[in-house]
Parts: sequence; structure tokens; C-alpha cells
Amino acid sequence: MALKRMPSFPDETGNVLNLFVIYISLPALVLLKIPELIFSKSLLVPALMPWGMLLFSCALIFVLSRFFKWDRATTGCLLLLIPLGNTSFLGIPMVKAFFGENAIPYALIYDQLGSFLALATYGSLVLAFYGTGESKPTVESVVKKVISFPPFIALVLAFVLKAFPYPPIGVSLLKILAATLVPLVMIAVGFQLRIRLSREVTSQLCIGLSIKLIAAPVVALFLCKITGLAGEAVQVSIFEAGMPPMVSAGALAILANLSPPLTAALVGIGIVLSFGTLPMLFQLLQ
Repeated sequence: MALKRMPSFPDETGNVLNLFVIYISLPALVLLKIPELIFSKSLLVPALMPWGMLLFSCALIFVLSRFFKWDRATTGCLLLLIPLGNTSFLGIPMVKAFFGENAIPYALIYDQLGSFLALATYGSLVLAFYGTGESKPTVESVVKKVISFPPFIALVLAFVLKAFPYPPIGVSLLKILAATLVPLVMIAVGFQLRIRLSREVTSQLCIGLSIKLIAAPVVALFLCKITGLAGEAVQVSIFEAGMPPMVSAGALAILANLSPPLTAALVGIGIVLSFGTLPMLFQLLQ
């Protein structure tokens, strides 16, 4: 936000940084992390939980969109950001802090088989239907956007290359490029973040964050209780369900002109509020 006030940075700086993230940083992270996956039965809960939360969030947002008569940009923004949590850059450090080093693999599964896959597939569908320039998307145009989405291409390539170890120089390069994601996205969000929001945007912000930070993890906890699911993998999955909106999804939403003020507020304010909601959620899990 401070950089935005400096004349050396043009108005389109945020969009340029977003493009770099989508075409370079995020694909590098996918290529780096997907080959590390080791599949086993204990990973089913963290692998399936994010998709259950996605269905719950989407259904609720569709109902609220009709009730409040939100425009397409607002509906698309909430459909993209609320189901997709910041389960990697905030989620993994938080899981390590609250659950310890041994719980990190569960967070990785939740993030890579849930959030990353959803961003590449579901996220592309939302952008195709609600993004600028798509009034009546066809099946062909949606499929084309999905398969041409850089992180999705990287995902397919990562699974293909999973059996082949990368050369050391390739790993080093991917780590350098992947490390650019968080600072670039946060600067891009800062360029769009406004503390003074309209009453309408404030209302949408409160509804969106209430679903993401409170309703989603509470529903996940309730479902696990009634189905008798327990253990550290379950606890980590519920904890990850309460993460604030994903910064990468925010970058995509801003790039597609899906209510940039609301998008930036959901990402920025969501991160701040999560420092209060996540400790409370952890206490509920004990």
C-alpha cells in the first residue's frame, strides 16, 4: 500500500505482478511440490475435505447471491475466493506452529490435492463464466481456458514427471521462482487494498469472511464428529478449512476484474482476522 503512493510505480503495477505470478511463480511451485506426494489411505481426509468445503461454500454463495441480488462480478469474486483457502503460505506455517512438524504432510495434501487442484480446475471455470469478456461462455471456451491455464498445465506436467527426479539445477531454479509468489502477490494485493470501503462492499466482505473463517470450519468439524472421524489428519484438515482466502485466487480475481476492491479486502483483511479465528478454532479441536 505504501509503494502504491510512490510515483515511480505505475497504476498497472499490480496487474503486471499478477501476470508474473500466474505464468511463472505458481507453475514453479506446482512443479516443485506435486512430485513430493506419497499416496496412502490416511491421506483421504485431507485430500477430500477441501472439495467438500468447496461444494458447501458454492451452494451457500449461490443462495446468498440470489437473495441479495449481487452482480456477476461480486458473485464471481466470492465463488472464487471463499471456497479456496490460503492453505499453503499461511496454512503450512500455522499447522507447524499449532500441531508440530509431523503434521505438515497432512497440510501439504490438503493444499496440493485440494486447493491447488481446485484453483487450476474450478478456478478456471469460475473465471471463464464470470471474468471480463465472457458473457455467455460455451463448453469449448471453458475447456480451452482450463487446459490453457498455466498452473493447470504445470499440474499435468508435474504428475507426468513424478517418476523422474529433477536435476539439482532444476530444483534450485524452481525454488527461486516459487519463492517469488508470496511477496509479489502481497504487493499486488496492497496495490488494490483500500481501507475505506463502500457500505455495499463492507457487507459483502463480512458475509464472505464469515463463511470462510467461521462457517466452513464449523461445518467441517460437525461433519467429522457425526461420521466418527478423528485423529491428527482430521484435525489438520478442519484447521485448514478455516484459512482465509487464497492470495493466488485473489490475484486471478483482480486480473479478471472480479470486484477488485472486494477481492483485495477479502485477502488482506482475511489474513489479519485469521490470526484471531485460527487460535479459537484450534481450541475447539482439542
